[in-house]
Amino acid sequence: MASLLDYAPIAAACFAIPEFLPQLRKLAVTGDAAGVSWSWGVLTAVNNAAWLAYFALSAYWIALIPSASATILATTLAVMLTRRGRARRRPAIAIAAWAALMAAAFAVAGRAGLGTLLTAAFTLQVAPSIWTAYRTARPTGIATGTWLLTVGELSCWLVFGLHKSDPRLIILGAGGITCCALILARVRRRRGGDGAADARVLRRRPRAPENALSRSF
Repeated sequence: MASLLDYAPIAAACFAIPEFLPQLRKLAVTGDAAGVSWSWGVLTAVNNAAWLAYFALSAYWIALIPSASATILATTLAVMLTRRGRARRRPAIAIAAWAALMAAAFAVAGRAGLGTLLTAAFTLQVAPSIWTAYRTARPTGIATGTWLLTVGELSCWLVFGLHKSDPRLIILGAGGITCCALILARVRRRRGGDGAADARVLRRRPRAPENALSRSF
């Protein structure tokens, strides 16, 4: 008899399928890429393609849906950022080396070898986003909705990994949620900082002189 927790990948799919849409929409509407990492988009596409192979070999059929969606939408984001001149040669070489390493691990050790590398995949793919967000003075291009949906998805994988005693999914979920929290904290801090700056500007503005009409009342 199937447990309710066996359906956690379905919940993960509900979060993951639209996951990149807020970021894609914000970038398309505003053209603002401040704080958004090109490497994050490419690594997300590469890693989710690898997760597709892992889930297929593990017979986690439902899990193929969110991985396929993330692969397609992250690729779209990477293309949009590339067109805006965000691509860099050195990160591209490093990403190609990572993809080759995963392919070699799969060729040598099969699903277990690929899964071992994938335990660090999410942290690796989000690291450029954390770096970019914290190095950007005003990361206005980051879409909060994308990261909130990611937290929802990863929470489902954490629960599912605990249910299946799959250490790879457990590490993916716990580590990923921590990384997302760092991004969300940076966005919140930026908004708070902007509000404080606006308040300081208002306090420094000289008061307009009262006119005769205002004094009469």
